[in-house]
Amino acid sequence: MMERLETYASPRQPAHRAFRLASVDTHAHVFERGLPLAQQRRYVPDYDAPLDAYLAQLDAHGISHGVLVQPSFLGTDCSYLLGALRRAPERLRGVAVIERDSGIDTLKQMANAGIAGIRLNLIGHHDLTLDRWVSAQTLAHVRELNWHVEVHAEAARLPDIVEPLLEARMNVVVDHFGRPDASVGVRGTGFRRLLELAHTQRVWIKVSGAYRNWPDDSGGCKQTHDAFRLLKAAFGVHRMMWGSDWPNTQFEAREQFPRALQVLRVLIPDEEERSVVLAGTPASIYMFDDA
Repeated sequence: MMERLETYASPRQPAHRAFRLASVDTHAHVFERGLPLAQQRRYVPDYDAPLDAYLAQLDAHGISHGVLVQPSFLGTDCSYLLGALRRAPERLRGVAVIERDSGIDTLKQMANAGIAGIRLNLIGHHDLTLDRWVSAQTLAHVRELNWHVEVHAEAARLPDIVEPLLEARMNVVVDHFGRPDASVGVRGTGFRRLLELAHTQRVWIKVSGAYRNWPDDSGGCKQTHDAFRLLKAAFGVHRMMWGSDWPNTQFEAREQFPRALQVLRVLIPDEEERSVVLAGTPASIYMFDDA
């Protein structure tokens, strides 16, 4: 695993050429050791996951485009993320983590670099109101830019975050199958309330990181299928997107890019439906169709 994440002393600049959008990995991270870290963090990788290594994964598996999500351990300093996006502007988009009160000029600069949304990663944080994480004025700026808000939180906590976002007229992307509790699975109240939000037509689900919900392989397969079946019935494939979750932080030893693709093929065997998840939906959400 460490070998495949090897960085380069002098990173090659990717060629700025057009890529026909055929598939999008909507969830990956890039980083290097030595970057400024968030004061509150759950984990810090002891290896590098540079852009060149990620683009090599896309090339090796026939994925045309990617979305880089700001890692939680880097906090709101998105300079490394923005630098990566600028190196491959035709091929990449990004999701930033921002300060509670972010001005429109700052956000516009991010948009020019390829940012298409902001992320609220609440795993490991106390339950607080939405206004604690992002102000109403900042949300208005996000809406003005036609960005979405990506939410990463346990299923039991999702309604108290997603519902106020919907009331603020935001589009919402929910990470990693909605993070159902492994002990109760799809029977949990939070997961059931998430399913009920499908009628709003403003919530999307990422089919990514199943192993974060069910790390025990002995039961993970069935629970993943159960969750996907209910999510598909509620949201439809047109409100789902796939992500590799590369480089699978904290699970590097057992999870790899091709495994994430295989999970998608098993969950969505129909090629037309899979194309919607891989290309049709993310093209719009991440503004690839604006290019």
